[in-house]
Amino acid sequence: MDQYNRRRIREVLLKAASVSPAQMENLLAEQRSTKISLGKLLINKKAISEVKLLSILEEQLGIAQVNLYQETPNRDALDSITFRMAQKHRVIPLAIKDKKMVLAMADPMDLTALDEITTVSGYEVNPVIAGSEAIASAINQYYAMREDPVGVEHGADSALLEKEENYTPESPVDHAPVVKVVNFLIRNALEKGASDIHLEPSDQGLRIRMRLDGILYDMADPPRHKQAHIISRVKIMANLDIAEKRLPQDGNIQQANGEEEINLRVSTMPTIHGEKIVIRLLEKEKIVLPLKRLGFADANYRSYQRLLLNQSGMLLVTGPTGCGKTTTLYSALNYLNRARDNIITVEDPVECRIRGINQIQVNRQIDRTFANTLRSILRQDPDIIMVGEIRDLETAKIATQAALTGHMVMSTLHTNNAVGAVTRLIDMGLEPFMVTAALVGVIAQRLVRKICEHCREEYTLTAEEKVFYQNYFQKDPPPRLYRGGKCKHCSHTGYRGRSSIQEILLLSQDLQSLILKGETAVELQVKALEQGMLPLISDGLRCLEGGITTIGEVVRATFSSVFDAEASGYADSSAFINHMHKDSN
Repeated sequence: MDQYNRRRIREVLLKAASVSPAQMENLLAEQRSTKISLGKLLINKKAISEVKLLSILEEQLGIAQVNLYQETPNRDALDSITFRMAQKHRVIPLAIKDKKMVLAMADPMDLTALDEITTVSGYEVNPVIAGSEAIASAINQYYAMREDPVGVEHGADSALLEKEENYTPESPVDHAPVVKVVNFLIRNALEKGASDIHLEPSDQGLRIRMRLDGILYDMADPPRHKQAHIISRVKIMANLDIAEKRLPQDGNIQQANGEEEINLRVSTMPTIHGEKIVIRLLEKEKIVLPLKRLGFADANYRSYQRLLLNQSGMLLVTGPTGCGKTTTLYSALNYLNRARDNIITVEDPVECRIRGINQIQVNRQIDRTFANTLRSILRQDPDIIMVGEIRDLETAKIATQAALTGHMVMSTLHTNNAVGAVTRLIDMGLEPFMVTAALVGVIAQRLVRKICEHCREEYTLTAEEKVFYQNYFQKDPPPRLYRGGKCKHCSHTGYRGRSSIQEILLLSQDLQSLILKGETAVELQVKALEQGMLPLISDGLRCLEGGITTIGEVVRATFSSVFDAEASGYADSSAFINHMHKDSN
């Protein structure tokens, strides 16, 4: 870069920072003495934000800016330079294209770094711009899979998963590099608040992803020669048979993370390229929440509490996999957990251990099914019974009979909305009179990602969004809504954490009469809405207009449950719905 361009960029930066002539002289003098770039100096003194700096560099240099939280470096690029060189120059190689290296740099004007990396790697460098913190995070994440960087073996993971009964220094799967890779994966997932880690073999190597707030994101791919060792290491930690690779296996890793006990549920599945492993991170504080923190609207919260006061009857929570049904039930059990009550659960599997509650895990190999276990539970003098899921007519009949004979029964079903639970039970083979006599209420639930509080910003809806808003929510949009601005706190996704939206169906006498008459789900839904049921889409609207979530998230969560969508004109906006769904990811 010639002196003229450097001087021009320096002038633009100083102008953007609004510094006085005297301050300018002091800054330039400090820059000469410390050898720190002017941009970094301005950021350190809070005279300019990094976001503004990167925008100026992108505009003035004509170099593209990249979001490292959404970019995954490829294996060949990472192999082209060492961890220490990446750390020294604050760079991360992203790809090799046409014998050129795409290199993310915090300071693309650093000629020393460009020359050294060109010489060492043998590739011509094509720089792109990224933030310092994003680069530091990427270096730590991606090179932890390939080398033994300083810091990865220290700190939070030094006590994490180190004490293993099966540890033998001679075992190849327990060599320090493999141990540290697995430790790093788990520690990184815990730090980011992930719910699952996926280890997926392919013909390209081992793909690693983590699920954050319900969405899967790629992590670094380890070298291919470590793939088998990483899989075996996880299986040893979970006390699984490392020699058995043809059949699925399930195991657990109990681990202390500070003062908190973490349960890591491990599931293996043979695929054509090897064993796939999913590690579910079960943190009690995220599964068992106070009722107030479940995200219920005020009216729904009061209805939920009223349902929990019942001494008998059946309460169902419905929704697709991953919608928070287990958390809602566990939180209810914890709320009801009193010395005077005998609470028994039958689950597949037991996801969280709660003191004071008798929990039983299904085991089909010895014929300990939901139905058989329920029969035994009824002889144990229970007050409250929780059944993990009603999957068949036999389980449904026993659960219903338990509810009719003075027990409070809670369970889950997979239906799109609350009314669907009633028709599902009848379709299974239950008589309508049994459903009306036993069922006290149904909660249909979804999860929406919450806008990151650190980068939340107001914005004005586009004309297209306004039309969609009117069609989907059947009302005029507000002048402004909220969205995430994407920052380090949310890994540049714009979202951090999740909240639930619900609709609660209370079985009134009118609804019971309609069920006994054999009325359709449509007629039941109309009557429920007339009696004040807040539908999922309205609860989603509450979160949207309250600045909790975005249009895309509400659409993603509620579209399949929208009542009579085609008649309401929602189907006309299908193209925009697809666009919003894609945008929310």
